[in-house]
Amino acid sequence: MSAILPQMDDLVGPTATSPSLPAPAMGSDAVPGSFGQLVTDGVARVNSQLIGGQGDLQKLAVGDAQNLHQIMINLEESRLSFQLMMQVRSRLLEAYQDIMKMPI
Repeated sequence: MSAILPQMDDLVGPTATSPSLPAPAMGSDAVPGSFGQLVTDGVARVNSQLIGGQGDLQKLAVGDAQNLHQIMINLEESRLSFQLMMQVRSRLLEAYQDIMKMPI
């Protein structure tokens, strides 16, 4: 379970109370600490893990695998990252739909 929590931090990014978030600049389109940038970075990390896992599977199929245990660990990490990303996506969509249903 403790292996999942660092990945969640990677996906979601720093918390809102974290002092490391830069203050939003007025008038800029892409603020480094903006929500859109955090989502983009998280999806990019998950994508790179999935691509790495695919490369590991190809090496395993060809017979170039050096460490089967590490390949299986990497595949499981990429699977868990993808599942976490899909859960976050589902929660965000549910929250958006709830907001849209609210009367004005």
